[in-house]
Amino acid sequence: MFTPHTDSDRASMLRTIGVERVEDLFQDVPIQHRFPRLDLPAAVTEMEILAELQDLAWANDTARELICFLGAGAYNHYSPAVVDAILRRGEFFSAYTPYQPEISQGTLQVIFEYQSMIAGLTGMEVCNASHYDGATAVAEAVNMAYHHFRTKRPKVVLSPGVHPHYRATVRTYTKGSEIQLTGDRAEINLTDGPQALIPLIDANTALVVVQYPDFFGRIYDYTALAEATHKAGALLAISVNPMALGLLKAPGEFGADIVTGEGQPLGLPLSYGGPYLGLFATRQEYVRKMAGRLVGETVDDRGQRAYVLTLTAREQHIRREKATSNICTNQALLALAATVYMSVLGKQGLREVAELNYHKAHYTASEIAKLRGFKLWSKEPFFNEFTVRCPIQASEIIDHLLEQNILAGYNLSEEYPDLERHLLVAVTEMNSRDDIEQFIEALSEVSNG
Repeated sequence: MFTPHTDSDRASMLRTIGVERVEDLFQDVPIQHRFPRLDLPAAVTEMEILAELQDLAWANDTARELICFLGAGAYNHYSPAVVDAILRRGEFFSAYTPYQPEISQGTLQVIFEYQSMIAGLTGMEVCNASHYDGATAVAEAVNMAYHHFRTKRPKVVLSPGVHPHYRATVRTYTKGSEIQLTGDRAEINLTDGPQALIPLIDANTALVVVQYPDFFGRIYDYTALAEATHKAGALLAISVNPMALGLLKAPGEFGADIVTGEGQPLGLPLSYGGPYLGLFATRQEYVRKMAGRLVGETVDDRGQRAYVLTLTAREQHIRREKATSNICTNQALLALAATVYMSVLGKQGLREVAELNYHKAHYTASEIAKLRGFKLWSKEPFFNEFTVRCPIQASEIIDHLLEQNILAGYNLSEEYPDLERHLLVAVTEMNSRDDIEQFIEALSEVSNG
């Protein structure tokens, strides 16, 4: 077994710092807490623990074994084999933050390509690389807007159509600060469109946050909201599903100032909730308030193309007392996966996948609407996810269909108690015609039961 420090190494280090024993390093810890006896089971061999872990893993059901109509922010998309093949190459798999550009050109180029693709997809001017997930990206947008106005505008308007986990993360980030959150509680009815947010915007508002498509699957044109937001001097942030942008208008065309999103649909597996990829793009004028890192293209002393960290918020990891954010990881490996995915599909391929999602979801929705007792909750257009009002509790439907190896969707009463009979259904390119027909047949049993 490899031992990093020998007894003589440890003795030398202890002499250098002026103590005799390792135990002397813990003198400030109360004696009753220094070396507690832990109630741990007896040691087992590697072979035994591997068998136990395999038993635990086999008890889980995944989207490979079940027909999946569950989305709610994480979606069962197909990822080409080349994504994982490139991801596992040693020079990428073990790479970290590229502080030394002369030996990090590959990683820097990947980040540059990723930024360029996300900027193009969102219709924005600059993109960082990147944040932990879609939730923290929204929270960082709130931080950025608050500090852009030098803390003089403490109000943030959150749409109730923003993913509830994203809103919870924003509340965690802003707890104890001067930031005031409004809009997502009792102020707005869930069935109201973005125009209902306009009366909440005033001279104290720093940011308005909406989602596109929203958590319920609805698609809105946010042009009027952007105009009202900018008229009040505030910024507009739109959280996106990047897959939908293969088909829908880019949020930059609405007048968005900040675009965030969850990058999981871009070649990342479901992985029981992570790790995922937080997208973050903005306009050039706000780039110095943006957390994270920005790679730029230049030329070296021989005139050859080269890549460098053009902007990196050094105060985030050195002058920490002046930081506006503590997010300084670049999530390079996951950004690489998204880059390979988008490169392989290309603009036309991404549109084709988005169209498959759109048409399969609309076919499924139309078939469900024919069933007795089922009704689409909203008349708004949608992408690949939609909300269904059910004849019985959504939890009962989910349990019933799980017995038939179908993940029926998301029970909206988990986050919205008033929607106890409402099911959020997602359809992707992975759902075949047979899958959809089996799903409809299972729902018809509920309808006729």
